This record gives sequence, C-alpha cells and structure tokens, in this order.
Amino acid sequence: MHLETPLIESLPLSAKAGIQTFLKLEAVQPTGSFKARGVGHACVEYKKRGAKRLISSSGGNAGLAVAFSGRRLGVPVTVVVPKTTTPRAKRLIEMERAEVIVHGDSWHEANAMALTLVDADSAFIHPFDDPLLWAGHATLVDELARQADKPDAIVLSVGGGGLLCGVCEGLTRNGWNDVAVVAAETRGADSYSQALAAGKPVLLPAIESIASSLGARAVCDRSVEFARQLQIESVVVSDAQAVSGCLTLLEEHRLLTEPACGASVAALTEKSSVLSRAKRVVVVVCGGVGVNYQQLLDWDTKFRS
Repeated sequence: MHLETPLIESLPLSAKAGIQTFLKLEAVQPTGSFKARGVGHACVEYKKRGAKRLISSSGGNAGLAVAFSGRRLGVPVTVVVPKTTTPRAKRLIEMERAEVIVHGDSWHEANAMALTLVDADSAFIHPFDDPLLWAGHATLVDELARQADKPDAIVLSVGGGGLLCGVCEGLTRNGWNDVAVVAAETRGADSYSQALAAGKPVLLPAIESIASSLGARAVCDRSVEFARQLQIESVVVSDAQAVSGCLTLLEEHRLLTEPACGASVAALTEKSSVLSRAKRVVVVVCGGVGVNYQQLLDWDTKFRS
C-alpha cells in the first residue's frame, strides 16, 4: 500500500540551516503523503478482520489514503470531510471511487458525522489515533535505518500526532531512543505545543491557520505520552514561514507540498535546543495534496504585502 521512499541530502537546506540535512521524500507516496503507510496497514488489517466497508474522516490526505487502499482492496469507502477541504483533495478522493460527504466547519465536526455511519459491517479508519496507524508509519524509521547512518534528530510536522507516534514507535523498535524529534506546527494549529505545556491534550477553540492538514484541535494521548519517553521538542512557526518552506522545497527540489509540510522546513532555522546541537538531521517531507502552485504563490504574495 506504500512505497519505500528515497532519502536525499539537501545541500540548499544544509547551507541555510548550518546542519547536514536529509529529506525523507514521503511526498512521492502513491497518495502524495506519508498517510499511505499507516492508513494502508490499518485498512489491510481491518479487511482481514471482516470489514466490508471503510469509513473515515479527513481534511484530505488521510481520506485519500483510505480511498486508495479501499480501491486496491476492493472495499467500498466513505470519507467525511469538513467544508475547509480543498476542491482538489475532494476530487482526488472521488477519483479513487470513494463516496465523499462534506460536513461541518472543522475536522472534529466531520469526524463526529463519520462515526454515526459506522455499523457492524464497517471499520472506522481514524486519521491519526490508532495503534495500527502508528505501526504502519513506523516503517518510515525502519527504512531510515537501512538507508543511512543514525541522525541526531528527525524533524516532522504534527497535526493530530499520528506521524509523531509512528516515528517514535519506529525509533524505539530500531534502538534509536537517543534520536531527538523536533515537532513542527503552525501558529493557530499548535495543539501539540499546548499539550506539551499542559502535560495532556488541549482542545483548541478553533483552527486559525492555513495549514489545514494540521487542523486537529487536539492531539492524541499517545503523542503526549511519548514526550515522557523520548526527547521531543516543539517548534511553532507562522503561516508565512510554512509557505516559504513549501516554496523552498518546490524551487530547490521540485516538490509541491502543503504548508503543513513546509512547517518542518521552516523549523530548521528556528531557535531550537535540539537543532543547535545536531550535526545531522532528517526532515520528513510529509507531502500533502490539498494545494497547487498558484495557491502557494497567492499566499506568499499576501504575506509579503
């Protein structure tokens, strides 16, 4: 359900950050994001358990991964998305022959609707809070262990915490517990930063960021628990910085990604105790299919004006 993705050295980002920087190219997964790993694993497992239908809630990327997996498995899929989901993301989900239902102004509202559709013959594929997802996402670190020497830190973006939990699980099972994690978010969608400060998940009153893929108003419990077991540092950047990170990936590496992904690139040059000590880091280019080139340019123009 997913590909082993390339790991490349980025000389432009290494020069900018002053750290040897490698990129794990999850944007080239069949569905355009890392979600293919955990979602694909979960869909396969739930079908083995007898599920005849798959139901998901998503801002776009997780839903596309469920739709892709369902089509390949021959299982019908329904994805409930909020009104903020882009037309492009909805179109891609529908191209995978999945039913798309638009409901609510946020993922939380779409999720509540999706749960009402679950019955005895169906399985609910959560976009970030399921141990099956984390086990699938952990394969990213399995690949890193085969592809290169151990880094000092892994930089990744956090929405609901699924990727973070997967990477932490992967670090643990590969004996890389000493590798730090830098968790990047955008201001206005910084539910993980606030959770770390509070010591437990915090429900944001609303998402106030263009990085819609980071739009979980509260992270999963396990992501906070991992912060007690491994070294995890939160870095929060602005929407403008996240868009700039996307444009850097596009200009330097020909990769089109969402601001949720650009946040990780932006975090490289932010004040960070982890990165100040690191000599070698891996940035997870988590991808995203909800934007196009023109939208990035429009945002960049807006932020510069």
